[in-house]
Amino acid sequence: MFSQKAIDKLPRADGEQQSLSELFHQLATLAAELVRDEFALAKQEGREKLSLLRSALMPAVMGIVVGQLALMGLCAAAAIALAPVVGAWQSVLIIGGALSVISVTLLLLGIARLKRMSLKPEQTLETLEEDKKWLKQQLT
Repeated sequence: MFSQKAIDKLPRADGEQQSLSELFHQLATLAAELVRDEFALAKQEGREKLSLLRSALMPAVMGIVVGQLALMGLCAAAAIALAPVVGAWQSVLIIGGALSVISVTLLLLGIARLKRMSLKPEQTLETLEEDKKWLKQQLT
């Protein structure tokens, strides 16, 4: 929670008396260091979460682009193959309708997964809560 430098500044139990103002000054210094450390932790945790998100999204986006190109080719082939049976415009309508259903299903699945993903800096919030309890104990 604290750096060794901050711990070395704490009063020793060797009978050395310190004034109340010195103790409050030490407490303020430690609290300021604690806040700085917590902000650094929050920034680091945020960077890690964004890196994870980026590494998850890049292959997905690339897959979407390549899949879209493949799907266009397959749709054209399917429409051409179906055209002699039901007519040109009906074959394109059938293929487009099927793709619309698949697209909406995949979109809803992706949105559900994104909603489950947490970008909240959980470790930082947890340590801030611990620090709050520690500071309350120090002041009482």
